[in-house]
Amino acid sequence: MRLRRVAPAAAADVVIKLESLNPTGSYKDRMALAMIEGAEARGALRAGMRVVEFTGGSTGSSLAMVCAAKGYKFVVLSSDAFSREKLLTMEALGAELRMVPSDGGKVTPALFERFKKEIAVLANEPDTFWTDQFHNQDAVLGYMGIGQELVQQTGAIDAFCGAVGTGGMLRGVARALREAGSHARIIALEPSSSPALTEGRGGAHRVEGIGTGSVPPHMTDRPFDEARAVDEADARAMAKRLAREEGLFVGTSSGLNIAAAVQLATELGPGKTVATVAVDTGLKYLAGDLFAD
Repeated sequence: MRLRRVAPAAAADVVIKLESLNPTGSYKDRMALAMIEGAEARGALRAGMRVVEFTGGSTGSSLAMVCAAKGYKFVVLSSDAFSREKLLTMEALGAELRMVPSDGGKVTPALFERFKKEIAVLANEPDTFWTDQFHNQDAVLGYMGIGQELVQQTGAIDAFCGAVGTGGMLRGVARALREAGSHARIIALEPSSSPALTEGRGGAHRVEGIGTGSVPPHMTDRPFDEARAVDEADARAMAKRLAREEGLFVGTSSGLNIAAAVQLATELGPGKTVATVAVDTGLKYLAGDLFAD
């Protein structure tokens, strides 16, 4: 969709890829299917095995869906730092949910260290396949579809921005755009309270799904032109504006993406096009405080 009211009149066009239309309401469905089918094709995942992963919830929901459809048991590590709706969705889809405590309900580098320690034990148990989303190249292939569809649906774009969690989405879209001959500027985004890409340090925040506090493996060779940090308060304010002014119902990370896209559009000016992604739906955040006031 094209923003109609939130972007200034004297700015570039801002187009939003609505990934909430995927089966579990998230762009992670693309990654989950690609990782499972890639492992099946290589023989790394076979009937009777189980799948394991640690996740903030959207990846877990997507993997739970794919595993349910294909008949695999799925064991997932998650945390109270993530929305209750996501945790309930994983369980509803048949996942075995194991909780890892957070630091006061916040996403922190320490939480991810706990995840890594516990997943290492799970992954070494017999008949287990760990999807390892932070290193999995099939995930990048799955996300390339977003870039390919952007080219088909919008024609030329001048800039694409997206928040970094595993980095798979940004890398996949950048690769698809380059393969299509696009010269769009690629901008990696992160919360300003955990500026690993822009300042080399992590920190605590409440933007689920991004900002792990370190540079993820998919981003170590910097497959982007620029990295920007966005204030969490601006992301939350944008999510509310989008719901009330555009009828676009999204969560905090999508608000962060679109806040940055509007900033870029203002810088580029009329006649240009900025694209980004609404990664999931605001329905996943109703029990929290995002839309409370």
